[in-house]
Amino acid sequence: MNTIVSLKKNTGKKAMFFSRIIKKYQLLTLLIPAVVYIVLFHYVPMYGIIMAFKSFQPSLGIWGSPWVGVDHFVRFFTSPQFSRIITNTLSISIYSIIAGFPIPVFLAIAINYIKNKSYKKLVQTVTYAPHFISAVVIVGMISVMFAQETGIVNIARNALGLKKVFFEGNPKMFPHLYVWSGIWQNAGWSAIIYIAALSGVDPQLHEAAIMDGANKVQRIWYIDVQSIIPTMTIMLILNMGQIMSVGFEKVFLMQNPLNISASEIISTYVYKRGLIEAQYSFSAAVGLFNSVLNFILIITFNKLSKLIGSSGIW
Repeated sequence: MNTIVSLKKNTGKKAMFFSRIIKKYQLLTLLIPAVVYIVLFHYVPMYGIIMAFKSFQPSLGIWGSPWVGVDHFVRFFTSPQFSRIITNTLSISIYSIIAGFPIPVFLAIAINYIKNKSYKKLVQTVTYAPHFISAVVIVGMISVMFAQETGIVNIARNALGLKKVFFEGNPKMFPHLYVWSGIWQNAGWSAIIYIAALSGVDPQLHEAAIMDGANKVQRIWYIDVQSIIPTMTIMLILNMGQIMSVGFEKVFLMQNPLNISASEIISTYVYKRGLIEAQYSFSAAVGLFNSVLNFILIITFNKLSKLIGSSGIW
């Protein structure tokens, strides 16, 4: 009897599911291009992961190449460059998160308190416009501004009686140039998410706080910040999940023989070993290690976020 009842319930649920699909087929049809794109360009190529466990030879193909197991991973872990590459990648990523994560929040709150609508739109446009500048142009701007002889920064230093510095050739300066130029480029764009979250704050909360004598700082901390904490948590988890994935293009363009000790990261190392030196299997193994580590990090931080009572991605 119980089996018959459960079968009827399952049948009813399936019928409701298919009826909802039929009713909303037009909206679901719009998803087809996106689904096809994701399947073809994100899931189908994943079969190439097997290259990380083989000694890939183009003439034999992926499946015909000899199997070597985890030899490429052992080779990477025992490489003299392993510690330097991991250290550089982690230091740049952690520096970017610590310095760059709070700034979009502050910027969003500041923009949210601008009363003049025209000025508010102008500030938003000016702050998120750099996001659309390509990495090539950004690196070109850095080269021009921080050039040793003709750069505006060194000209200003010389005017103040300070020595000129070769910023681009100094390994210690590389993380600062990379991180702060990235913050300038992306702070306004990242602030859009927080501005959207702040728009959902009930104005009556601010009115009640003003009636109780709260000043602007107290309203920001106890109303605005508390309201966007779930959004901040999700963004932080996503950032932590990409902690081993420093952008390739900008680092590679800023890289030179003088700063290589601080600028060699996983993505540039994979590029040089895989495409330049044609060590396809080895570079696939390094890339797989990086992806698995990012996956573990995002799951770990999502779990920690839920344990401390905050919201998570899932």
